[in-house]
Amino acid sequence: MNQGPSQPSSQGAIRPVERRKRIAIFGSTGSIGTQALDVIREHPDRFEVCILTAHSNHDLLIEQSIRFKPHTVVIVDERRYESVRDALMPHGIRVLAGVEALEEAAADDEYDMMLAAIVGFAGLKPTLRAIDNGKSIALANKETLVVAGDIVMQLAVARQVPIIPVDSEHSAIFQCLVGETRNRIEKVILTASGGPFLGRKPNYLVNIRKEHALRHPNWSMGAKISIDSATLMNKGLEMIEARWLFNIKPEQIQVVVHPQSIIHSMVQFEDGSIKAQMGLPDMKLPIQYAMAYPDRISNDFPRYDFTKSATLTFEPPDTKTFRNLALATDAMFRGGNAPAVLNAANEIAVYGFLRNKIGFLEMTDLIEKTMARIEFIPRPGLQDYFESDAAARNFAATLLDI
Repeated sequence: MNQGPSQPSSQGAIRPVERRKRIAIFGSTGSIGTQALDVIREHPDRFEVCILTAHSNHDLLIEQSIRFKPHTVVIVDERRYESVRDALMPHGIRVLAGVEALEEAAADDEYDMMLAAIVGFAGLKPTLRAIDNGKSIALANKETLVVAGDIVMQLAVARQVPIIPVDSEHSAIFQCLVGETRNRIEKVILTASGGPFLGRKPNYLVNIRKEHALRHPNWSMGAKISIDSATLMNKGLEMIEARWLFNIKPEQIQVVVHPQSIIHSMVQFEDGSIKAQMGLPDMKLPIQYAMAYPDRISNDFPRYDFTKSATLTFEPPDTKTFRNLALATDAMFRGGNAPAVLNAANEIAVYGFLRNKIGFLEMTDLIEKTMARIEFIPRPGLQDYFESDAAARNFAATLLDI
């Protein structure tokens, strides 16, 4: 059983930085990407930017590129290609366009680590290409492991590529497992804030609008992840990701609601001891940890103050109201292509909700109908995952009439 990362060789010593780590940020204009660039800006002696990619936010991509001078930029929306190319031509930056260009950039040898921050299923192919290319992965795209975790992790082992999680929960588990390679995990405990509707019942949720669901109480996140957090689907996807990332069984994963978001997750070992990773909710910390690993580097992020009166509380999730978590749990235990279908249907449901085509509670109904409709494949290959994703999206889209 893979029990996590090996212990860094130096204990208490400052490891000299031989050269700057070359970072490729796939999804640089999103929440994770922009915060990663903030970290890089604060540590120019440790990191340099080699590749930036964006889907359609060409204005911000141009701004980032001029500031950080990557050698390659990818704009997926081909309609924006000429604008990006013309703006960056005086800076000598290569500009590519289209979905296939993401894989071309991932195959480049001129970087050390990919920050996989593309939202959704779209992040799978470039991440697989980077792993096959022998590049370290700082993984912020949970859907990559939700959809095809078995294949991704097998390839990572074969290529001896480290995958270091960026999600705060998985980063917490990863950090708790450093130095514990010989010790058996009894279970991992993923903490959930409960989102903006903690304690609410269906009669309240039926009238929820997107502007309400986007207001997360603790974290600043992109729209898709914010909606997933509000429905608790985010925690369901994280359960499936943890199953593959830490090579554990579904029954070894537990979710608890922790509204304060100070404990980011925990690991319980076979002797009953529990290790927890704590800190104020700030995504820059796990981003910095992943990019600098195995080093911890100084920063001026706010610190949690134990001398101030505060109460940390925990409670079980309400899966009767927030049924997305129950659907994700079922998909995790069922395995096969079920998580891929779940993820595809959820992406369409969130898309519809953000465009006022579906109600908050109706997202769960759409996901459930799609999972019942798409053929179950117990032992899928990579092509099966792609076909299951496409079939689920097409069916879910017909339910939304899009």
